[in-house]
Amino acid sequence: MRDTRQPLGIRLLHAVRKEPDWLTMPTEALDAFRDAENRRRASPLMRVVTGFPNRGTTIDWQTVSLPDRELRVRVYRPSPAHAGATALPLVLHVHGGGFVGTAVQSDWINSHLAGRVPAVVVSVEHRLVAAGTPMSAAVDDGWDVLSHVLRHGERWGIDPERVAVFGESAGSMVTALAAIRAKGSLRAQVLVNPCVDLTSTAYDYPSMTEHASTPTLTVKQMELFRRLAVPEGTDPRAVSPLYADDLSGLPPTLVVVPALDPVADHGRAYAARLGAAGTPVRLAEHPGAGHAFLSMPGMVPQARAARAEITEFLRTHLIPRAT
Repeated sequence: MRDTRQPLGIRLLHAVRKEPDWLTMPTEALDAFRDAENRRRASPLMRVVTGFPNRGTTIDWQTVSLPDRELRVRVYRPSPAHAGATALPLVLHVHGGGFVGTAVQSDWINSHLAGRVPAVVVSVEHRLVAAGTPMSAAVDDGWDVLSHVLRHGERWGIDPERVAVFGESAGSMVTALAAIRAKGSLRAQVLVNPCVDLTSTAYDYPSMTEHASTPTLTVKQMELFRRLAVPEGTDPRAVSPLYADDLSGLPPTLVVVPALDPVADHGRAYAARLGAAGTPVRLAEHPGAGHAFLSMPGMVPQARAARAEITEFLRTHLIPRAT
């Protein structure tokens, strides 16, 4: 019989935390919850759960000045000994969470990628969905930061010919749409537990029923996210990569799917569509892991295997092989 239980640590953490009533939560309460949750995720104490950064990788906040707004980005660079004298590949990262989340929760994976690929990793502290801030705002943030860094590649110390995007959960929606828009300009994309369907079919997948109430993502959370992300009157296909008209010509793609995840079938469906369009794609499934497992290496051992897969995939496509 297939084991559908989450790792013990995740179950214990979930047991001691009361889940809010997402669908009746007033705007003010959601804002307060988001602020408190993001402070918790950024706390040094949470390193026990979210993982300790790679030693030697520098991490700092920088500001990207755009014509109509400023965005913070969290930048990860390898030590000079690993970076060498030449410009490094760029990995644009977008964290998950949808209506909650911060780039800090991804320090473990991003710092190790920076040091081990090696590459400059730029993680976008995008606008979170909220009343009056739809998913399209986060999509714009991801694309605008990518465009800005590429235009100023020398200043950032990156090689604009060696670029990949990497998104987690709702962040995968941002990076998948960026990859479609930047067709022909990227070397690779990595999508981890991707949410790629915000249309009326978003819940019409077996995994949504089988894993409707997992400790790290529930269908009720998805319902709130979808309501905020695509307000009534907007076209959800505009932010649903699964329904893009043309998925051909995209860069080689790694889709990482934790099996115990309500959106597991989103990732499987998108990988199938990419393959059918002729895009090279690899689907990597992790039995026993749940949604957002890559941000919880202290509790989910499968995160290390996923990190190794992602590192090797990016290295293969971003680092020239010696001849």
